[in-house]
Amino acid sequence: MDVFVVDMVGMVLAQVDPNGAGAEAAQNAGVQSVWDFARKGGVMMIPIGICSLVAMAVAAERLISLSRSRVIPTGFIDGLKRTIADGHDADKALAYCAANESPIASLCAAAIRRRHHAIDIIERYVADSGAREIFRLRKRMRVLSVIAAISPLMGLTGTIFGMIKAFQTVATSGDALGKTELLATGIYEAMITTAAGLLVAIPALILYHVISARVDRLVAELDETCIEFIDDPDGLAALAKSAPVVEVASTPRAPEPDRARTE
Repeated sequence: MDVFVVDMVGMVLAQVDPNGAGAEAAQNAGVQSVWDFARKGGVMMIPIGICSLVAMAVAAERLISLSRSRVIPTGFIDGLKRTIADGHDADKALAYCAANESPIASLCAAAIRRRHHAIDIIERYVADSGAREIFRLRKRMRVLSVIAAISPLMGLTGTIFGMIKAFQTVATSGDALGKTELLATGIYEAMITTAAGLLVAIPALILYHVISARVDRLVAELDETCIEFIDDPDGLAALAKSAPVVEVASTPRAPEPDRARTE
């Protein structure tokens, strides 16, 4: 694609300047490598390049961290049930959850700690723990969103700077009359930043939505798995059999003083 653009620019400039100056300008404007592409874009290519590196790092880290084996490890619930069945010891079950260090382990541990309470209280504590885990799952997602939003703006800023530089070159050149290749070359280099900004923003936006969809899918699976563990007779119910359910009782009101005795 770059070769095609360079050839087209060379043909146009050669027609404008048959003496060969246009062809030489087109050759000077050509992009030979990625470094050459970044160098010709001007100073705004530096923050755009930094944004591209950050976006790739964040996307790679999130895709690895949000793998199902890290969020809901295979066999975790079965292993937790076996731990509970082996003596119905809540401390062993909590130790098993702490050793796993996954979001599903945190939710199950929250339910086990409130095993003696009513089911609505257990669900409330599990929901609170789930909110914290969702926040961790969405960690650094805002970075991708910001990069997708500001990269085109930085590219447009670089293009404006390049256009200003191109017109300034034409205006200050004494022999600029009739040499449109000076303006065309400057515009060509200025448009590189717009292309670079879009090339960073589009993948960042796609990755943001892909990762967000994965988070939503994992959250739904976490909720389903945790509810099954709470309702399973071999799960949380097996730990709660040995102790009565704790109900939330209203605070008794203090008896009113006898007015006859106080008067």
